[in-house]
Amino acid sequence: MTTKLISGTGLQLLRRYDNRAESVRAQLLDDDGPAYVQVFVNILRDIFKEETVEYVLALIDEMLTANLKRARLFHDKSLANEDTYEPFLSSSYYVVSKHCIYEELLLFAARLLWKGNWFIQEKSCKILALIVSARPKTQDGVVANGENSKKKGTTINDVLKELVEWLCTQLKKPSHPTCGIPTAINCLASLLKEPVVRSSFVQADGVKLLIPLITPASTQQSIQLLYETCLCVWLLSYYEPAIEYLATSRALPRLVDVVRSSTKEKVVRVVVLTFRNLLSKGTFGAQMVDLGLPQIVQSLKAQAWSDEDLLEALNHLEDGLKDNIKKLSSFDKYKQEVLLGHLDWSPMHKDPLFWRDNVSCFEENDFQ
Repeated sequence: MTTKLISGTGLQLLRRYDNRAESVRAQLLDDDGPAYVQVFVNILRDIFKEETVEYVLALIDEMLTANLKRARLFHDKSLANEDTYEPFLSSSYYVVSKHCIYEELLLFAARLLWKGNWFIQEKSCKILALIVSARPKTQDGVVANGENSKKKGTTINDVLKELVEWLCTQLKKPSHPTCGIPTAINCLASLLKEPVVRSSFVQADGVKLLIPLITPASTQQSIQLLYETCLCVWLLSYYEPAIEYLATSRALPRLVDVVRSSTKEKVVRVVVLTFRNLLSKGTFGAQMVDLGLPQIVQSLKAQAWSDEDLLEALNHLEDGLKDNIKKLSSFDKYKQEVLLGHLDWSPMHKDPLFWRDNVSCFEENDFQ
């Protein structure tokens, strides 16, 4: 692998952009954004000196952080015959061909995920997530995927699957002791809206890696990690294979502990929305009743929340839990438990309504 020289035009553009005030850079990007994106991607593709790679990644990161809408520059039609993924992906995995510029960048980014130092890995992960999320959709809602390419080599699914593999690796054995897991969770929270990411994450057995992170938090940093972890679970609650795994894990008791103790509205909101999605799935409703969620919902409703979605979700959850209590606390079920010697003194049987509605039933058959 040999290092190429930066072209004269590329060097001229880079010097014009380098060490400029943000207002000047913003104007340059407004005037000719795709040209600067092309320069950045070309450098990442052709230059392998670590300091240079770090510098260009920092420029891209600063550009996107200042204005997230600039991620759309990587999808500009004028760059349709370039491959934006290539700088970031493992070159041994894919045949690099001429794709749109963002595909080329993503290829290089995923390569850097595995081979770079932590600074390079963290920046590559963040950039990947942003430009993938910004890619355009066609009129029928299908995501555009290099349809203008001259030759198909790397697909968006290839990129996302490799990114998921790296994210799962970070959750198992982080490259950085304190930043590895938060970086991976932050990226997942952005990408799990993608069907292929959900599928790949579940297939990689990634759901179980989230469960230990669902725990009450106190510091600002840990609260943000908890929120983004719960956001990942909420996104997975729309995906049936993930729901099946959540049903057999300790996810629900941990989520109940979080919503019981949390005072952060955004955390409570995303957990309650997750409960609403899971309520009608399998035995989740019964488990929620057993875990005392009806009482927690009553307590939450008494608090002053400003989020209308949260208030609506609490009302929906309250009604759904009441329906589950009615089903589970029927006298026939209670009688069967007594006769079989399997009586479970659960919250449903502590419900005053159960005793009030069924007191006469105890007098049947000579108080059998």
